[in-house]
Amino acid sequence: MKVLIYMPTYNTSKTLVQTISKIPKNLDCEYIVVDNGSKDNSVQLAKSLGLRVIRHYHNRGYGGSQKTAYIYAIGSKADVVVMLHSDDQYDPTLLNQILKPIKDDEADVVFGSRILGAKALEGGMPRYKYVSNRFLTRLENSALGTNISEFHSGYRAFRIKALEKIPFLFNSDSWLFDSEIIFQLVLARLRIKEISIPTKYHATASSIPFFESIIYGLGVLKLIIRFYLYRLGILKSKQFIFSARG
Repeated sequence: MKVLIYMPTYNTSKTLVQTISKIPKNLDCEYIVVDNGSKDNSVQLAKSLGLRVIRHYHNRGYGGSQKTAYIYAIGSKADVVVMLHSDDQYDPTLLNQILKPIKDDEADVVFGSRILGAKALEGGMPRYKYVSNRFLTRLENSALGTNISEFHSGYRAFRIKALEKIPFLFNSDSWLFDSEIIFQLVLARLRIKEISIPTKYHATASSIPFFESIIYGLGVLKLIIRFYLYRLGILKSKQFIFSARG
């Protein structure tokens, strides 16, 4: 199984080496760094480590970074792509556990969940983020009829064949991409599994600023409304219409 580790990067030169050093040595994988217009030396550092780098000269957003990575992954003929943030917020030592359900053919997609361990607050997640996370996740589960513990984690592994079945290019270039792609995965009836991961918030970890988190929350509410309207046949959406083809 060909595994591609995708590392979204934005001014993470202080943590990139640390993140790479924690990846299990027994994991046979390739790397792709998608740099989103970093102002520091992240690009130069990644290249010095021998990593393949795709550079956005302007910040194209978190969703824009994922689109670039998944298009590359599909073209590279990889079997699986894992998103691992380069700021060391998500534990690289868990990569084998993240990949196992896909390798065992138990899942098409695996999410690392900070909620399953019931220690998100102990790990430093701000209380307002925890409350909004739980509120939005409950609404999203209600809309989809699912029981996913967290829609907003950034630690994810995708079988490439799963990405080929969904129109992720129609998703937002913003943080909202993470929720939109889950709606598509559920509509495509792909198998989703979660594993518990620790929560780590530290000074160099990326995080949605407070004002942007409000915009993100409103975006999720708008997504849910659009989904209901689509289900009622009131709204046509390129994000969801593919499900009518099976």
